[in-house]
Amino acid sequence: MADENDRNAKQDTRQARASRDDRLKSALRENLKRRKVQARERAASAEPSQNDDDSPDEGTAGKAGG
Repeated sequence: MADENDRNAKQDTRQARASRDDRLKSALRENLKRRKVQARERAASAEPSQNDDDSPDEGTAGKAGG
């Protein structure tokens, strides 16, 4: 009888660990997806935009004002 209780307790522990592992895997997967999207957005915003004459749009940075 003690062996059966011990066996059930071990099985419950294994199931709990498996459930936790599944939740962690899912959370990590979603986090990775979110980080990839953020990286793509940052890369897209870091690219210089093009003017009509295909020259990079540098804005007013570095130009002498007068």
